[in-house]
Amino acid sequence: MTQFAQRHIGLSETDIQAMLDELGYDSLDALTKTVVPASIADDTPLSLKAPLSEEQALAELRELAKQNKLVKSLIGQGYYNTHTPKVIQRNVLENPAWYTAYTPYQPEISQGRLEVLFYFQTMVTELTGMDIANASLLDEATAAGEALTLAHRALRGKRNRCLVSKHCHPQTLALLRTRATPLGIELVLIDESQPLSDWEDVFGVIVQYPDTYGTVQQLTSLCDTAHEQGALVIMASDLLALTLLKSPGELGADIVVGNSQRFGVPLGFGGPHAGFFAVRDKYKRSMPGRLVGQSIDVHGNPAYRLALQTREQHIRREKATSNICTAQALLAIMATLYACYHGPTALRQRATYVNQLANTFRDGCKKSGITVNEQVFDTVTLSGIDAEALTKKILAQGFNVNPRDAKTVSVAFDETCGLDDVNAVLTALGSTDASALSAPIEVNAQRSENYMTQAVFHDYHSETEMMRYLRRLSDKDIALDRAMIPLGSCTMKLNAASEMTPVTWPEFSEIHPFAPQDQTIGFRTMIAQLEEMLCACTGYDAMSLQPNAGSQGEYAGLLAIKAYHESNGDVQRNICLIPSSAHGTNPASAQMANMHVVVVKCDDRGNVDLMDLKAKIEQYPDEIAAIMITYPSTHGVFEEEVTQVCEAVHEAGGQVYIDGANLNALVGVAQPGKFGGDVSHLNLHKTFCIPHGGGGPGVGPVGVRAHLAPFLPRDQHNGERTGALISGAPFGSASILPISWMYIRMMGADGLRKATQCAILSANYVAHKLRSNYPILYTGNQNLVAHECIIDTRPMKDHGVSVDDIAKRLIDYGFHAPTMSFPVPGTLMIEPTESESRAELDRFCRAMHGIYAEYLAIKNGDAEHSNSVLSNAPHTMNFVLQDELDLPYSRRQACHPDVEVDYSVKYWPPVGRIDNVYGDKNLVCSCPSMSEYE
Repeated sequence: MTQFAQRHIGLSETDIQAMLDELGYDSLDALTKTVVPASIADDTPLSLKAPLSEEQALAELRELAKQNKLVKSLIGQGYYNTHTPKVIQRNVLENPAWYTAYTPYQPEISQGRLEVLFYFQTMVTELTGMDIANASLLDEATAAGEALTLAHRALRGKRNRCLVSKHCHPQTLALLRTRATPLGIELVLIDESQPLSDWEDVFGVIVQYPDTYGTVQQLTSLCDTAHEQGALVIMASDLLALTLLKSPGELGADIVVGNSQRFGVPLGFGGPHAGFFAVRDKYKRSMPGRLVGQSIDVHGNPAYRLALQTREQHIRREKATSNICTAQALLAIMATLYACYHGPTALRQRATYVNQLANTFRDGCKKSGITVNEQVFDTVTLSGIDAEALTKKILAQGFNVNPRDAKTVSVAFDETCGLDDVNAVLTALGSTDASALSAPIEVNAQRSENYMTQAVFHDYHSETEMMRYLRRLSDKDIALDRAMIPLGSCTMKLNAASEMTPVTWPEFSEIHPFAPQDQTIGFRTMIAQLEEMLCACTGYDAMSLQPNAGSQGEYAGLLAIKAYHESNGDVQRNICLIPSSAHGTNPASAQMANMHVVVVKCDDRGNVDLMDLKAKIEQYPDEIAAIMITYPSTHGVFEEEVTQVCEAVHEAGGQVYIDGANLNALVGVAQPGKFGGDVSHLNLHKTFCIPHGGGGPGVGPVGVRAHLAPFLPRDQHNGERTGALISGAPFGSASILPISWMYIRMMGADGLRKATQCAILSANYVAHKLRSNYPILYTGNQNLVAHECIIDTRPMKDHGVSVDDIAKRLIDYGFHAPTMSFPVPGTLMIEPTESESRAELDRFCRAMHGIYAEYLAIKNGDAEHSNSVLSNAPHTMNFVLQDELDLPYSRRQACHPDVEVDYSVKYWPPVGRIDNVYGDKNLVCSCPSMSEYE
């Protein structure tokens, strides 16, 4: 095993043996043999190359990166070069305090990232002219797809046609077709510059502003007509453009979507980038994704939290309006900080400069007799020319442009361009150089209202102030750089520095997703190798890396199953069987694919109830399309009957979808593609080390058996795949794929197997340590668990102690809480992962036993719950330093309950327990402008 594997796995050989001795096993193999059912166990070494050291892997990947050609991009189409401020690159993108944080479901220890996401929402609402925005979506194209379905629901599905501008970005048009087809929505292409007369059955209009060719269309009359006809207007837009142009809200839009990429986030071959989504107030409860709101804590201090969470698919399941389970938090944070660093005045100056560059180029083309679009922002489209010949001439000058068809080419400018670049392209056209910049866009197209007047967009323009602001924010949070995050089902494991290093290499970070294929050989080779690695790990025959979140991987897998049945003439197969314990994304994804969800019961041990499964199959003998199961189960056990479940569904003519959320318990010990799965999505941000980034990015590739391979998501690089487009870019969040490539390349087959075994060992060690005070709710063979365990805290409720009390008290001990109340209300699901040391596992168990002792004091009558260390947790510094502290316990017990931990590493929560109800009743999701204060 490599030195890297030894460093990734947090347990020393001495620790491993001591833990095995405590559990009563001689070796990791003996434990694995007991835990993993013989019917699926597979100890055949994974078909992977011999592992490399960190230095060797980086050198090998560097050789692949060198095969990419760095050519300056003027392609546009929603993706632009940008300058990432170094203070943000070093202190956020490359800082584990930011990239290893988890989704802010525990708001008391997430105030730093919640604050910035709150300002992201503020920025988006201000620039779009909308009332409310969410905390980001996956990309612009998927945001447009979400807007399509929101508008359809807003009219309760009574209308079924949507008018879509042919001037939208091509990837957006393709993804709209993906979303519309399963739901039977009819998309009608329109030219918004022409009068529209057929409004029958129309629920929405989708336009691009500025459009994909760069034109700034006059859209006010279209919006007015749409509203007169009872339709909603969805506008895809550009944040930099909106610092200069009239806002979509002023024009009449109801929903605005787009991408914040050009606010300091590298191109990265297409992602990850934070899409945005903003709406009129009346649609806020239908809005997909996460929403940060302001509330108060128990001391009356303002505090941030996720608001209106009952909208989310985790709760609404098959009734969910979206399957979105994540956001692009880290990238939304970067875009917001970019805006804070520059401020609204500088942003408008940049937008004006970009616009002047485009106008200068437009005017130069016109002087040469070339037909161009007239009123533009950053993109000029040349018509009636030989596109292929012109593209080659401009490439010879060192630029990529965007050939739209044989006679049309678009040229897009950005903040990294200058007058020299404009003249270089004009030279390729045979035009004379421009000596000065042309005037910006006409005043009547420019916005007049102020925006982003809040202090945060004005106070951090020096690097010193920004650096200190970022430090203050990160100090408010608990991320993996501070402590174990024992979240069940979420696999918060080490994101090694060597894995993260290639993300910012220019050869990966500065490539446009639609760059010519001969310029992206290294990227595509790396991606193909990663696909092969993931197939080797899972037993599947083909893999698509396009889905940019686990939820999108689910959707892609279900669409592949649907297309497969249709290709066989089995159009009636429309039922998706889903166990009652499933992740909320499962039924939500099935609903999006227009499948009918039928719930299968679970037995007392948390396993799929085979009798109920067979009854459901007998009830719908010819209609079963698929079953979605999570393995190991959501309850944290290896179900012994999983092969019987797969066989029963296959005999009924259905396909087996195995959710890869818990793959960290399988790699190297069992392969879903071999024990019965037809398709799985994998979470690279779980098992394969892409960091969670405070709630995103993620990658959710979908793997399939050979018969489903033709139905994987298509891209322009693989003509054999005919499936629907799932994300805006061909390879989704491509720039973070080197992380997983590095992880697998350095771990090798033996390292990956040992990582899985140590994850299982650690979970069983924790379960063994806690069992005396906390019943383990579900177990498998020999009372063992898989890679996670559910502890039952419900009996403590009899004496007033809730699962929330335990979670908040863990903050005082310096821990992020385990997963609360999922999949069973009132319980905690714990997943320690292979990356944690035995000392950290023991510290966590010590904290849990300390909390149990505090519960016993209440149970035995020695303390009142209403004024106890549990009910008052977490304890802030301001609270415990009060001169008159009227508490029945000491300050030390309040804030430093584990005496074995050094005082100097104490984490102080910035706020007390937050009032969730107050935050939803008094919804505030963006910061008031200065004019509102006045």
